[in-house]
Amino acid sequence: MAAVTLLSARGLTRDFGGLRAVDQVDFDLPRGQVRAVIGPNGAGKTTFVNLLCGRIPPSEGRIQFEGRDITRQPAHVRVASGIAYTFQITSIFGKLSLYDNVALAAQRRLFNEKSKGRAAGSLLRARTMEALERVNLAELAQQIAGSLSYGHQRLLEIAMGLALGPKLLILDEPTQGLADGEIENFIDLVRGVVREATVLLIEHNMGVVMRLADRITVLNFGKVLAEGSPAEIRADPAVQSAYLGG
Repeated sequence: MAAVTLLSARGLTRDFGGLRAVDQVDFDLPRGQVRAVIGPNGAGKTTFVNLLCGRIPPSEGRIQFEGRDITRQPAHVRVASGIAYTFQITSIFGKLSLYDNVALAAQRRLFNEKSKGRAAGSLLRARTMEALERVNLAELAQQIAGSLSYGHQRLLEIAMGLALGPKLLILDEPTQGLADGEIENFIDLVRGVVREATVLLIEHNMGVVMRLADRITVLNFGKVLAEGSPAEIRADPAVQSAYLGG
């Protein structure tokens, strides 16, 4: 039985003046998959993600999510429809506690669900703490977020994404700044998340990519250079030349 496509793009293109950062990209992401997007610096990975998230509009092409055209939808509408993402540069509320950061995301989910009253308050607390527990930050719930190490700030941002209850979780360079033990915890976390949400991973750590990804898309100069299983990508001569150093 063929997998159901959750998100797709056709002819996705983004120009910045005379620079074409993303060039006629066709992309299909099945539901329930961990997909990695890799490529050398300047390949267009973050621009591609920003197009999918609605942070910037495409110059050409279209994007569909669950069969609906979302090409011109703003970012907040895409979040409400089930697309959550973390940035390459952390985006947290540094003066608030970890709990409050995650609660803001959980509250947005409750608003989308139209939950109200005392039950909604209990659900907010439960979902907030559950998200913090999943990234091993529950014991720091009352700590000010800006005092965290960079690696822990990355994990906090993932918790904020999880609290939204996404159908698609997009993670841009999530292991940057994480210690070896935290990376192992992150790998376990993603393996758990994919049971309930599709994961799109933009990552330079090839060890993480090869262990987690069901399928890998390689970008180079804004174009799709290759796509396949980790074994296929590892053995691809064009990928080795452009990115893996083979």
